[in-house]
Amino acid sequence: MAAIAINLPLAKKLAPARKSASKKGDNGTVLVAGGSRFYHGAPVLASMAALRSGTDLVYTAVPCSIATAVRSLSPALIVLPLPDDKLTTGAANRLVAMMPKKADAAAIGMGMTIAKPDAIIALVRKLREQKTKLLLDASALIPEVLAEIKDTNAVVTPHVGEYTRLFGADPGKTEKERMASVQAAAREHGVTILLKGAADVVSDGKKTGINRTHNCAMTVGGTGDVLAGIAAGLICKMEPFEASLLAAYFNGLAGNLSFNRVGLHMAATDLLEDLPQAMKQFDVIAK
Repeated sequence: MAAIAINLPLAKKLAPARKSASKKGDNGTVLVAGGSRFYHGAPVLASMAALRSGTDLVYTAVPCSIATAVRSLSPALIVLPLPDDKLTTGAANRLVAMMPKKADAAAIGMGMTIAKPDAIIALVRKLREQKTKLLLDASALIPEVLAEIKDTNAVVTPHVGEYTRLFGADPGKTEKERMASVQAAAREHGVTILLKGAADVVSDGKKTGINRTHNCAMTVGGTGDVLAGIAAGLICKMEPFEASLLAAYFNGLAGNLSFNRVGLHMAATDLLEDLPQAMKQFDVIAK
């Protein structure tokens, strides 16, 4: 199986250009829905990564119990408070109703507690009706959601354990096994899969790519949330496969810059700090 290995020349070729005359909103609006009473950091990391990726507007939907804490972390966040600590069907409907404008892409699940599978299905369905591109991560990766996202080319970003939970099968140990498994699952369900690991495997069922830009300090919690935010930002402007592959590469570049700076003492917030420098060399401004 021939896989596309992401590298510097390919990343420069894939990176989207920004029009010099663009106005607010032209470069994407992202919704991040996540968080719970115990996990307020995950949606913040994803939201800040989406902004750092070049997105114009990010709305961060979290339970009202942590909304003030989330607001306090950055004035750049537009926080939408949800009524329940767990995502319920009512909260999902309310979230879509309170959105100031339609999101181009939504990243769902980081740090989230879900009351019942019907709640995540309701949120996914409402956003699909608005033609919002979807990225599902963490708690949103449940098998019940597969029927709702089938053949939509939604992006799912599991690690190995979440992959097994979502698809009911272990992806394998070797790169070759994982590429075959991910490609087959992506083809069967009509989604784009970004399987996180020492080497990230990305497939939409037709094309399969691999990203080896990593380091061993990136096992720290939160780096996957940063990846989800970058990918959501890029999905606004790109096809899901290319956006996912490029996001994995950018996440790895930022992680390597952080590793060079702080070594094995990295936190996910270090990636946010280094992400602009990692991505700046790929900036293109078009007329």
